[in-house]
Amino acid sequence: MCGIIGIVGTSEVAASLYDGLTVLQHRGQDAAGIATVDGARLRLHKGNGLVRDVFSQSSMSGLRGRIGIGHCRYPTAGSEGSSEAQPFYVNSPYGIAFAHNGNLVNTETLRREMFEDDRRHINTDSDSEVLLNVLAHELQIQDRMALTPDHIFKAVAGVHQRARGGYACIALVLGYGLLAFRDPHGIRPLVLGERITSEGREYAVASESVALDILGFKRLRDVAPGEAVFITNDGQLHARHCAEGGMHAPCIFEYVYLARPDSMIENVSVYKARLRMGQKLAEKILRERPDHGIEAVIPIPDTARTAASALAEVLGVPFREGFVKNRYIGRTFIMPGQGERVKSVRRKLNPVELEFRKKNVLLVDDSIVRGTTSRQIIQMARDAGARNVFFASAAPPVRYPNVYGIDMPAASELIAAGHTEQEVEKMLGADWLIYQDLKDLVWAVQDGNEALKHFDTSCFSGEYVTGLDQHYLRQIEMLRSDDAKAARRSA
Repeated sequence: MCGIIGIVGTSEVAASLYDGLTVLQHRGQDAAGIATVDGARLRLHKGNGLVRDVFSQSSMSGLRGRIGIGHCRYPTAGSEGSSEAQPFYVNSPYGIAFAHNGNLVNTETLRREMFEDDRRHINTDSDSEVLLNVLAHELQIQDRMALTPDHIFKAVAGVHQRARGGYACIALVLGYGLLAFRDPHGIRPLVLGERITSEGREYAVASESVALDILGFKRLRDVAPGEAVFITNDGQLHARHCAEGGMHAPCIFEYVYLARPDSMIENVSVYKARLRMGQKLAEKILRERPDHGIEAVIPIPDTARTAASALAEVLGVPFREGFVKNRYIGRTFIMPGQGERVKSVRRKLNPVELEFRKKNVLLVDDSIVRGTTSRQIIQMARDAGARNVFFASAAPPVRYPNVYGIDMPAASELIAAGHTEQEVEKMLGADWLIYQDLKDLVWAVQDGNEALKHFDTSCFSGEYVTGLDQHYLRQIEMLRSDDAKAARRSA
């Protein structure tokens, strides 16, 4: 999972790209980069770390130009070295800088085709570089000295025919403009906005609408599944559907955890969707345990707060802030290793003992992935004096890897994989554990936009919209497990 943003402006855009990346930082804390076009020259700066650490005053001053793209990264497939930081660049044809959010499921096939058939060399382990070279090859075979939007859309259609997976992409094509496109299923999000200034009309594309909001862009719409948007150097907007027939299935985990609550994705308010998740979860509690005895509902900050507030309201139980969060610790879900996740939980959260002492408390989290954080938080509640600790997940059990750009690890590292809910309850040390039902989660999101008929729910259901084989699942287990990542870091 990553954050991407691109702007075609009427004045310098580097500062706006920087600000946009800071509000997309929750999508990736491993690396960041910005590329701009200054006349005929590409300006690029990237590196490992948070946005604020990667860019200095001097590096920002070098990013000249009124067209640019930015990226913040969390590693999924690929290694964690600085060579993986984006945007990537190839100089043939035309010169293309490229940023990508998502993950391909046929990377190795494409990598082989790139070398054997297209005579292109891939320099990293990143599927993003593979996707960039596929795009570059499809542009090259247009065999035109001067590209038109029609040529560019034909190239994107060629990418869709070859690439499988979830992807939202933005690219700078030097001398021509900014290109953005989304996979035929619309798994990964991408929104389009415009801003009217005294100097003219400006356009932006980003992973989430919150990046547009903070920059003063009006959200126009989501980029449609299989659609490409091309904005020329002189600010002319062109759009075309370049892939037909794919089932529209946006990632439902965006609404559970990834996206900021103040974002709109697929015309659905993430905040309102999380409220409905809490409402449905409370209704399930009342059905299964009407005499629940809960005396306080306590969220695990921050993403569970919205669902927990709605849950408490339906139950008629006090909502309490029982944990104080250290704002200077990153999101534990996207910490790069198990050891780091274990250490970070107690550094990140500190209990307010008065909210736990001699009470039956219900802790609410957005989801349970590995169970590492949940187990420690339950113990923290007990240590703070709770009589009974109940635990609720606003999402169903995560039993399967996510292969479309979220680093949900190998199935062997998912606490619910191969276990009943009662077994997970015991492993976490909770007095009672309750999960959201998948149908209720789907309803909670779908109620915001009834045109949404399908979702990618693969990490809950094991159903992959692009189709998968077991060989690929074994392959990503070798790439994504904590042991595999630790081995790569020590190599």
